[in-house]
Amino acid sequence: MKHFLFIALIIGSIACSSSGNDPDPDDTDPGEEPGTSALGKGQPGVVGLSGISAWDNLSSSEKNKIKGWNAIFMHQSVGGDLEDGSANNGFRFEYFDMNEKPNGLSGNVFSASNGNPIEKIQEFKNNALAHKSAVQIAIFKFGYADINDGNLEQVKTAYKNMIDDLRSQISGVRFVHVTPPLITIVTKDEGNAAKMKMAQWMKDNFKDKDVIFELEEIESNNGACKLGSVWTLCSENRSTSSCPSKNQGVDAPEGQGHLCEAAATRISKAFLMSIYNAGK
Repeated sequence: MKHFLFIALIIGSIACSSSGNDPDPDDTDPGEEPGTSALGKGQPGVVGLSGISAWDNLSSSEKNKIKGWNAIFMHQSVGGDLEDGSANNGFRFEYFDMNEKPNGLSGNVFSASNGNPIEKIQEFKNNALAHKSAVQIAIFKFGYADINDGNLEQVKTAYKNMIDDLRSQISGVRFVHVTPPLITIVTKDEGNAAKMKMAQWMKDNFKDKDVIFELEEIESNNGACKLGSVWTLCSENRSTSSCPSKNQGVDAPEGQGHLCEAAATRISKAFLMSIYNAGK
């Protein structure tokens, strides 16, 4: 009998010791079921470089809240880099389209080609309205070839009309506005100045009610990388042979703006933080 009690005490001691070595429950929290969570009040404003460390400083349970919100994200190329970076951080965007209902973090690539921003705006509006009963957070991203001096004012008008229409037709929808991605400029500007104007316009018009993901600030290290007064994509962020984009390959020496996979993984933390701020 004494021998049996002794063995039982040893087993109990091992069990207690083992449970004491379990990971913090906060580190193993699988998060919310996709599309099941109500949004909080939210925190409008601009999320830039500081959003990277802000995301790192969130607990796992707070980060995982975004998995429970129906967020739609439509994009091309650099948006794919952001999706890949998000997946590397444990937050994968699942496919949705006009027929496939968004469920949690959901993404799709525009069928309208780069350089056709008005068509992209209409396509995004159609997709959002097709799922107006489900969409909680809407995220539209321009491509790096969409905005130039010649179409800037037209794009501003079309974009604002889309946002106003969706805000009036989708009850309670939140927006994350993404400042247009920069390209690498070495010898001359090929549209970055126009994109900077669009970014400032977004902040002037929407930062008091929505979240602005300031991609340009992060890509240029807040203007540390520039040609004259025009911001450019920093060399450490661009897709090169030593650090290519996961799915977009290697950029030309000038005129493109895809993200190195390591940079995309880092930058996407601020993107995820923008979604968190929109719904927290």
